[in-house]
Amino acid sequence: MKKANQLNKKWLGAGILAALAASVCCITPILAILGGLGGVASTFSWLEPLRPYLIGLTIIVLGIAWYKTLKPQKEEIDCNCEEDDKKSYINSKSFLLIITVVSALLIAFPYYAGIFVPKQETKEVLIVNQQDIVKLKFIINDMTCSACEGHINHNISELEGVIKVNTSYKVKQSIVEFDTTKTSVEDIKKAVDETGYTVSEYKKTE
Repeated sequence: MKKANQLNKKWLGAGILAALAASVCCITPILAILGGLGGVASTFSWLEPLRPYLIGLTIIVLGIAWYKTLKPQKEEIDCNCEEDDKKSYINSKSFLLIITVVSALLIAFPYYAGIFVPKQETKEVLIVNQQDIVKLKFIINDMTCSACEGHINHNISELEGVIKVNTSYKVKQSIVEFDTTKTSVEDIKKAVDETGYTVSEYKKTE
């Protein structure tokens, strides 16, 4: 009887964990928006520099799993107790395929995370005096993807008097246009702090 292909559960577990760790810094902001988890959003931002290595580790681990699964097995005479292993779904190619697809989706999450961010509703702000309207650029560190942008935009736009907010993780900034009689710089900084990120500085912008 041929010995059934055995998938090493520890290797598969390591592959999934590595794939999850590669994108967890972009998953937590989505959870924060949808579940109101607040400051957990930037908890895993320190993993971002390790992302290429974690992706590489995932590919290596899954590659080993596929190699062990697809390589020809030698004919062996063994007891009937192996029949149960042969039928085990967790040791099948189908299960490994599912693990591979899930890992790929986790790794690619930063590229489609934006679809999970709720769209900002257009707010009507009554402007009494145009001189009270200012536009400031807030420098915000540790953002890693569009999910981070969405989380910060969501929190700031909830403030009364905010006319427009546009955040970019690529240039590490958020440009906010607001009415100073209704919202202050400190209010905006606090809204950012509640997401888990921090404003390092701010200045006027055109």
